[in-house]
Amino acid sequence: MTRAVAHLFWPAFWVFLADQASKYIVVHMMELRTLGQIDVLPPFLQFHMAWNRGINFGLFTSDGDMGRWVLIAIALVISIGVILWTLRTKPGRWATLSAGVLVGGALANVVDRVLYGAVADFLNMSCCGINNPYAFNIADIAIFAGAIGLVLFEPGKARKKGA
Repeated sequence: MTRAVAHLFWPAFWVFLADQASKYIVVHMMELRTLGQIDVLPPFLQFHMAWNRGINFGLFTSDGDMGRWVLIAIALVISIGVILWTLRTKPGRWATLSAGVLVGGALANVVDRVLYGAVADFLNMSCCGINNPYAFNIADIAIFAGAIGLVLFEPGKARKKGA
């Protein structure tokens, strides 16, 4: 395995594993799906069961099966595109790591949609008198972090710094 492929594969693998393991533990072993809510560090952190049939924050929610498969297809196309872009353009290490993080998160949410018909979101954070109504998961964090990393560490910037 080349160094560039390893920098893409391993972050994707560990993000995927952490997301799926956390969902299994919280949703199934801690029975969040039946309890609905577990206070962890109130009011800052709660586990709140939310089945997201849309994209982040429930946008483009669709109760139909067609919407689920469209979102699966979009996530797979984006993941394949990011992988191919990374392998072809050979960006710097940080951009490649960011791509791996993004792909791992996207694929973890794809697995949820295939298994459950929706993404299992459970992390809910509130602070300072602001009650956050949204839940998210480790994959969502990874997708955002990976996208931000790709913007910050895009290939042009990596090459200019090394020149």
